[in-house]
Amino acid sequence: MTDTISLHGLRVRGFHGVLPEERSMGQLFVADVSLEVDTAAAAASDDLDLTVDYSTLAHQLAEIIAGEPVALIETLAQKLADVCLGYPIVDAVEVTLHKPDAPVGLPVSDVLVRIRREAHR
Repeated sequence: MTDTISLHGLRVRGFHGVLPEERSMGQLFVADVSLEVDTAAAAASDDLDLTVDYSTLAHQLAEIIAGEPVALIETLAQKLADVCLGYPIVDAVEVTLHKPDAPVGLPVSDVLVRIRREAHR
C-alpha cells in the first residue's frame, strides 16, 4: 500500500544560481514535495509520531532553500529529497523545485526541475 503526503507551494527566498547576481540578490524558489508513505499505522493509532509532521518538514525544507547557496537547482532539489528520505516512513519522494524568476533572457512563466528518489534500506 502506498499513500501520499504532499506539500505544495512552499515559497522561500534563496541565493542559488550560477550568476553572481543570483547569489547576491537572491530570488524566490517554490518547492513541491510528494512523499510515498504507508500511513496505515498512523491512521490506526492517531499518532503523529508514526507519520511525517508536514509542519516540521516544511521548516526543514525552508532552511535548506534559505541556506548555503548552490549553483544548480538540481543540487538543491537533491538536498530537499535527502531531507524527505531521512524520515524512516518515506519510501520515495518526488521533488519539484520552481525558479520562477530564473534569468533566462526571454519571457518564461517558470523554470523547474523535478526529481524522484527512492529510499535505499
